[in-house]
Order: sequence, then C-alpha cells, then structure tokens
Amino acid sequence: MTKVYLDTSCLNRPFDDQSQERIRLESEAVLAILSRFEKGEWDWLGSDVLIDEIEQTPDVQRLTRTRLLASFVTHSIAIGPAEIERAKELHKKGFEPFDALHITCAEHTRADVFLSTDDRLLKLANRLSNELHVRVENPLTWIEEII
Repeated sequence: MTKVYLDTSCLNRPFDDQSQERIRLESEAVLAILSRFEKGEWDWLGSDVLIDEIEQTPDVQRLTRTRLLASFVTHSIAIGPAEIERAKELHKKGFEPFDALHITCAEHTRADVFLSTDDRLLKLANRLSNELHVRVENPLTWIEEII
C-alpha cells in the first residue's frame, strides 16, 4: 500500500484563495489524495509535529478544518530523540525547523512520498535529494505521475 506523508501546507491548500490556477490545481490534487486515504487505498502518515503545527494556526475556521482533516491520519509517529537528531541535521542543511521535523517523520515512517506545496522546501529538497531518505514532491506533480 502506498504510504503518503502530507505536510501542513497540503492540508491548508484547499482553504487557500482558489482564484490562482496553481492553487486551485494543487487543491484538487490534495483532495484527490485525501479521497484515496478515505477509500483505504493509501495510508496517510502523520506525526506529532503535524498536529503541533496545525495547532499554531491563528485563523479559527482554518484551524477547525485542518484539525478535522488530520483526524483521519492512519499512522502517526511520535517525536523522539532519533527524530530530533535527524531534524537538527536537516535544519543545518537549510530546512526550517517544522519542515525538518516533517521530513524526518516521513523518513522514519518509511513513507513512499512526502508532499508539500511549500516552494522553498521543495527547491531545497530537490537540491539535497541524495541526502534525504524520502521522496519529496508537490502533490500536483506527484498525483499526475501516479494517476
């Protein structure tokens, strides 16, 4: 079964302003992926850091919606010493702290893919792909390839 880790940017994408074509298409890709989770076709991997980042959402409506989505995570990993050490390594390579933790959790859950709509994260992950233990992709790019 395909194991997919979505970061917070993916969960927020369907609630972003849909007037830009790219955002609309990425939203549709995220919704298609969520549909595969709902049907039990793919496993949705999450983590404590996903929940922690969601909880920092200042917009109450968006917070409620992303909390609801995240409640359907199939498997969740807790952050332990090994994850913290790996995240520190990734942070030194330029990843933001939350991004480093997300990637670390995706690696440790042996995700087939880690998905994000964060351009900065995607660009850095592409540059450092040989040093990462998980494939990092934009959900639209990945879903087009898979389907």
